[in-house]
Amino acid sequence: MKVAGDDDGMSTAEYAIGTIAAAAFGAVLYTVVTGDGIVSALTGIVERALNTSV
Repeated sequence: MKVAGDDDGMSTAEYAIGTIAAAAFGAVLYTVVTGDGIVSALTGIVERALNTSV
């Protein structure tokens, strides 16, 4: 029996808002990860990990 106010899942508008929010979050995350500070920090970590000379 289906009640008048029963909602099973998201509507199209909710999907649209969720998709836009996910895309915006992805864009912000991409900008942060590709920034010079992060790239140089990750490069330093990898170089230290690969440096086997004591």
